[in-house]
Amino acid sequence: MTDVRSQVTEEEWRLRVDLAACYRLVAHFGWDDLVFTHISARVPGPEHHFLINPYGMFFEEITASSLVKIDLDGRKVMESPYETNPAGFTIHSAIHAAREDAQCVLHLHTPHGIAISAQDEGLRPISQQSLFAIASLGYHDYEGVALNEDEKPRLVRDLGEANNLILRNHGLLTVGPTVADAFLAMYILETSCRIQVLAQSGGKALTEVPDQIVAGIKAQADKVTRGLGGSLAWPGLLRMLDRRDPSYRE
Repeated sequence: MTDVRSQVTEEEWRLRVDLAACYRLVAHFGWDDLVFTHISARVPGPEHHFLINPYGMFFEEITASSLVKIDLDGRKVMESPYETNPAGFTIHSAIHAAREDAQCVLHLHTPHGIAISAQDEGLRPISQQSLFAIASLGYHDYEGVALNEDEKPRLVRDLGEANNLILRNHGLLTVGPTVADAFLAMYILETSCRIQVLAQSGGKALTEVPDQIVAGIKAQADKVTRGLGGSLAWPGLLRMLDRRDPSYRE
């Protein structure tokens, strides 16, 4: 295989390592759907180039070198033995193009996330975790498999300035200025969905947090993370991966 590290900047290599780690973490937490979801990250620099997974490779197999560099149209811009799924980049390209701050876009099909996406009320404020997710949350109605370019403006509109998006009857999506931030947002959103499904399985009425507390949660969330967002947990997550299997760094 070509030595990818020698062909890219140190900044891009660090991004590749973080993105490969994110794929491994998704697999570790059991959030992957074989090969059918994607995580993308914008490469530093003036070009609109992005890193995405090689199509057909399981998330637990992905390494920094195997990530494929593409443009906004999903075309490869750097030699790679791997192919990508341009259709899978449809959602990601729309958000990357519209949101300069969305340096990483993470989209998953977790069972708990899809279960909540199918409920009329969506995510309810029944747990502390859900409050953090709801503080920056949008919804996008299902329009079929995301292959239609015409859907992009509506997807961008429904995300707005939020960092979390529930795709009705489809799954979950988060964005962030870093891979770590997008991952932390997904961890909180997916956990919130799992908690709600578990709470509903008890068959009893659920107690929702009062509106005035929900309204003030964003400022409280910033205090909890000390303004550091995903970077607070990211080093520990990388240490965990390094203990288990550091090959994502290759």
